[in-house]
Amino acid sequence: MKVIAYSIKSCEKEPLITFNKKKHDITLISNRLTLNTVSYAEGKEAVLVFSSDDVSAPVIRELYKRGIKYICTRSTGTDHIDLAEAARLGIKTANIPSYSPESIAEHALALMLALARNLIPGHRQIMTYDFTLDNLLGFTLKGKTIGIVGFGKTGRSLTRILSGFGANVLISDVEDVQKEAIQLGAIQVSYEDILRLSDIISFHIPLTEQTHHLVNSESIAKMKPGVILINVSRGAVFNSKDVYDALQSNRISKIGMDVYEFEHEIFFFDHSRQRVNDKLLKSFIQHSRVILTPHQAFLTKEALSVIAQNTIEHLDEWTANNPVKEAAVLQTPPVSGSTIAL
Repeated sequence: MKVIAYSIKSCEKEPLITFNKKKHDITLISNRLTLNTVSYAEGKEAVLVFSSDDVSAPVIRELYKRGIKYICTRSTGTDHIDLAEAARLGIKTANIPSYSPESIAEHALALMLALARNLIPGHRQIMTYDFTLDNLLGFTLKGKTIGIVGFGKTGRSLTRILSGFGANVLISDVEDVQKEAIQLGAIQVSYEDILRLSDIISFHIPLTEQTHHLVNSESIAKMKPGVILINVSRGAVFNSKDVYDALQSNRISKIGMDVYEFEHEIFFFDHSRQRVNDKLLKSFIQHSRVILTPHQAFLTKEALSVIAQNTIEHLDEWTANNPVKEAAVLQTPPVSGSTIAL
């Protein structure tokens, strides 16, 4: 099969080449898929995309005109793809349902620990040869109540880790997962209880109509004063303005984010030589009680290996005319007080 892969990072090339074993004719380019670059897909059968690519209806129509029959995104999320338009045109789609949930869970843990132990302020002090300790008082995760919103594979992995730290872990999920939660040392409760009881809340859910702005001024008002928030799922799960206002008022004490609501066109690109005209993003970046990473939670050797392997397997199945599970947006409405798991 002739394939073009857009938005390829240097670290992706080796695993894709390794698992492909020269079975498919894959052209790897660093360019984003947009209306301006869709012509590169001419003569191909399939495109491999990333979450930063523009796979909107107009782009999909142009891909269709150029003979594209398959779209595979090298991500779990599909909110960057107009799946309805692809289905209307008969273009088959696929995603990577899961890849190294430990990678994302461990990144969430890293954000928690860095915030709890003031690692960034400590490092900044050391850089100026200030070795005082007065401003670096932290706390342990042991004994803290940590809420995990979404008990999918990443949520379960983080639960397992935090139970080992001696934290009191609370789970919120649409499914009845009480038995599995107890086995990992946690307790399933309502989302309302997560808000009310947690010292730290970590989000592990996809972006859907139900989870969009799940964290807003109303839900923040129900949280414990001084709560710490961690988001390694999707940026728009947070209403960014409401979250920042709560940070400024100290209703939220600290935030660790690997995603940002308006990251499209910004994340995954080098803007060091050009101005980013997003005042809210600048405010988060410059805030002393925020750690923001550039959507890198997934970026481990283990995760890239799984992504590459599954991507090639999708191409193999399509070549053999075997069915591949179509990519889909999770639209299951959450039950009262719960959320969809990732």
